[in-house]
Amino acid sequence: MTNQPFFTQDRDAFIPTQAANGPWDPNSMHGRVVIGLLAFAIEQRHGSDDFMPARLTVDMFRLPNINTPVEVTTRLVRDGIRIKVVEAEFLSGGVSMARASCQLLRRTENAPGNVWSPANWDAPKPADIPAPTDPRLGMNGKWSTRPIVGAMGSLGPRRLWMSEVRELVEGVPMTPFVHVATGADFASPFANAGDQGLGYINSDVTLYLHRLPVTRWIGFEVVNHHATDGVAIGECWLYDEQGPIGTSTVAALAQKKPMAKLPPAPP
Repeated sequence: MTNQPFFTQDRDAFIPTQAANGPWDPNSMHGRVVIGLLAFAIEQRHGSDDFMPARLTVDMFRLPNINTPVEVTTRLVRDGIRIKVVEAEFLSGGVSMARASCQLLRRTENAPGNVWSPANWDAPKPADIPAPTDPRLGMNGKWSTRPIVGAMGSLGPRRLWMSEVRELVEGVPMTPFVHVATGADFASPFANAGDQGLGYINSDVTLYLHRLPVTRWIGFEVVNHHATDGVAIGECWLYDEQGPIGTSTVAALAQKKPMAKLPPAPP
């Protein structure tokens, strides 16, 4: 991979690169790499093939800057036969900026019987969709996208494929869990942007997964947005190229100065 990673590593410290900056401030870190790094540490220290990371919740209460080394601490709260619970904390310059809780469930057989589920979406495969020409649709090289229907801020259905194009930590290939966790934050701009741009900044992400993605393309489908008194919620259903994998839900706060609008949806 030739693209600059989001972090390099120096012993126990993670050093942000310029690629880790976010959209609100040129010196602040993107929330999605905060989420990705917390998932990375949890999986590296407490994951196993027998357990599925079924839920990851990340509270983001400060914006870390990209000029300060980062440390991630983890604590095993519950180490049961069927359930593990792990907490993690994201520290920038020794100051707590975010925290995570992850529930890992032991893989076993499905319960007997049939249960209703929504139908799989009828989206074309990423390989069948032309790459967009406007670099803003990929956050200027932060990820690769294939718009399906609608666009960020359009007033109607929105569907899109997204794939990471960088390593999270230099020299460490992204695992499926880290890949989808790093992308999960996209539910906020995709669900919460409107016809005046993105006017909400999310303060958390909750990622639910019933299985891990088997391809690098993650599909996002906006299924919910509501806001009252400056507090918004947004939700996307998540897919890979074989079908549904889970959901990403966010809470967000209104910003006085919305981000600029993105280009309209393709015809």
